[in-house]
Amino acid sequence: ILGLPQCGKADIDRGLDELYSLGVRSMFLCHKFDNALCGVRFDSGGLGTAINVGQFLSTGTFWQTEKCAGPQHDNPIGNATSEAEGDLPAGVDVPSYDSGAQCNKRGLTALCEYDGHGMMKRKMMLEIDHMSVKAVGQALDILESESYPGVISSHSWMDLNWTERVYALDGFAAQYMHGSQGFVAEAARTKALRDKYGVGYGYGTDFNGIGDHPAPRGADAPDKVTYPFRSVDGGSVIDRQTSGERTFDINTDGAAHVGMIPDWIEDIRRVGGQGVVDDLFRGAESYLDTWGATEQHQASVNLAKGRTATAGSSEWNPFTSYQPGRAVDGDGGSRWASDWSDDQWWQVDLGSTHLVGKVTLDWERAYGKSYRIELSTDGTDWTTVWSTTSGDGSLDTAKFTGTPARYVRVHGLGRGTDWGYSLYEVGVHSA
Repeated sequence: ILGLPQCGKADIDRGLDELYSLGVRSMFLCHKFDNALCGVRFDSGGLGTAINVGQFLSTGTFWQTEKCAGPQHDNPIGNATSEAEGDLPAGVDVPSYDSGAQCNKRGLTALCEYDGHGMMKRKMMLEIDHMSVKAVGQALDILESESYPGVISSHSWMDLNWTERVYALDGFAAQYMHGSQGFVAEAARTKALRDKYGVGYGYGTDFNGIGDHPAPRGADAPDKVTYPFRSVDGGSVIDRQTSGERTFDINTDGAAHVGMIPDWIEDIRRVGGQGVVDDLFRGAESYLDTWGATEQHQASVNLAKGRTATAGSSEWNPFTSYQPGRAVDGDGGSRWASDWSDDQWWQVDLGSTHLVGKVTLDWERAYGKSYRIELSTDGTDWTTVWSTTSGDGSLDTAKFTGTPARYVRVHGLGRGTDWGYSLYEVGVHSA
């Protein structure tokens, strides 16, 4: 409420334990209203305005927007009028929004990061639909740092530009139950990625929700469904469905109720061909693959934790320490900070040689925009195994071919701010 959380870590642990005991294995951490955990992906039109009113009445704040930092963006925010505006207190109006600022300012909170780690500890899957693009990006950063496969986009409420990162984690993606033409078009946009990662496709309905459902294409539509037709596996003959005195036809009634999902799938086959349907019928197996991989996931050991770290410089402060060892002490609240210049380095001695294949960097606001990861077996001769010139802070995961190393160095070349470089924690993991 008013930006202040009404729960704490103990509440989150109790809630996760209760849900897990009830058999829950996947969940949304935010849905329509910004909450103490994360910001949401907006709704558009009059519905968006009504939800924004609900957000204000529930939290005391309206949605706040900013210019998007990358190609991903949230849904266009609702600016249309709504009867819900009559529920606002006198003198309070829904704000207008700049069309060039389409992203929610709110991403993940510290409580949400705690919640996410709690879900990983319990082998639960995170639903990222309805999260703001800022929140999704941060969530994927965390999941990638742990190589954690438990991520789901279940019904088209995620920017499609995130799809490959979901698949690369062994996550699962599904599309909303759009009309057959829209469904086929969206499926085509991610077909190459499904083929690349060898995964099936899913669909998510909103029966009993507020979402719409496929409208009729018309009795004279090209490639309309012809009754009766055979089920996808060929084992059943399906005719128009009758409930009481009403007989339903997908061509003239659309997907009027959940019993018409077979008709809708046949309509997809008619419009898009057998390939789209084949992908759908591999979807259940892909979902179970994601769930199984989540259940079997084992967190890798951080080889750097508690080891000896050194640096080219450390910022001096009379009240706290920013020494190199603070980045490997296992305390996410302490940090190493360098002097305020571009060419800086930090390194850790792993104690013995390991086959290193991943380094994670949890940046404070003073992050590296251009830097490289260097490895050495003797602390003298260094090999660059990974580099970037477009770092954006937060949590970075550098993956590379397994390389023998005892020493790992982060070599800063260009700062992302006027400050130096500052790292809360550095993780080093075996290939």
